[in-house]
Amino acid sequence: MSLISVIIPTYNAEKTIEETIQSVLSQTFTDLELIVINDGSTDSTLEVINRLEDSRLKVFSYPNAGGNVSRNRGLAKASGEYISFIDADDLWTPDKLEKQLQALKENPQAGVAYSWTDRIDETGKFIGHGGSVSVTGDVLAELLIINFLSSGSNPLIRREAFLEVGNFDESLPGSQDRDMWLRLAARYHFVVVPLPQILYRVSPNSVSSNVFALEKGATTVINKAFAQAPDSLQYLKKYSLGNIYKYLIYKSFEGYPERKKALAASRFLLQTIRNDPSILKVRVIWKIMLNIILISTLPPSLSHQLRSKSKKLFDVTALFAHLEYNFAEIIKDKK
Repeated sequence: MSLISVIIPTYNAEKTIEETIQSVLSQTFTDLELIVINDGSTDSTLEVINRLEDSRLKVFSYPNAGGNVSRNRGLAKASGEYISFIDADDLWTPDKLEKQLQALKENPQAGVAYSWTDRIDETGKFIGHGGSVSVTGDVLAELLIINFLSSGSNPLIRREAFLEVGNFDESLPGSQDRDMWLRLAARYHFVVVPLPQILYRVSPNSVSSNVFALEKGATTVINKAFAQAPDSLQYLKKYSLGNIYKYLIYKSFEGYPERKKALAASRFLLQTIRNDPSILKVRVIWKIMLNIILISTLPPSLSHQLRSKSKKLFDVTALFAHLEYNFAEIIKDKK
């Protein structure tokens, strides 16, 4: 029996799955089992996996059922005292598991260890820093405000915590990872490894590029979480929704321009203003409006050309500077 079980749900990931698997098998911590749940892939994913030889690698194939079901199938197969997940296109630094396990052993009251995240493109090139929050202990309030774990590829979790909170919610349309982190935060303390150890791959064809699915999943999870949160935390909901819609605006402008996504961005902007009117006072709002007008009125090829030639003019990454990370100012009555 291995100390750590790592689970990879995969569907049609022939281009990235080998690199992801190797990033797990090359960890400095070696007492692990790697469980790959092949969710009915129709490309050469399974052939790529089967070429890899390592006694720690275990592969199980099922008819396609989605990420929630695949994660739960992996949990059912896992035997480790600690469990971690990694998406089939993400990567870990070699010391990810070692550092997180050390953090949990040094903090026996914690059920979850997490690290910081960097973003990479389809080729693996670094494109930016992700979350670098360092909150520990009771983090429910902070996690209600924003998903500072950034992705499902981040935490190492004690097995007993899963036994306590249950499986991933298969009824959710998306954001099942944040739902799980919120359920864990309601019962367990978190501990941080203040290092970028998760490399989150940004791809225009990934699930996270579908802004309509993202909105539905994220808002469903937040409404569910606040329905269960104590009355003392209900005032945080406007910050949470404001952060969700700022992120959705940014995602709307990723990749090749689409008129329907520009129209969605205009709706996301209205929702952002509704929850965080201060966005009207920052300069990035003019870039948002410029993108919306350009993409919604011009042919995609022309708007793509203009945005490519004048990247600074249309760059809305400044939105991330306005995500609500100032927890100390927001959270009034943290216990």
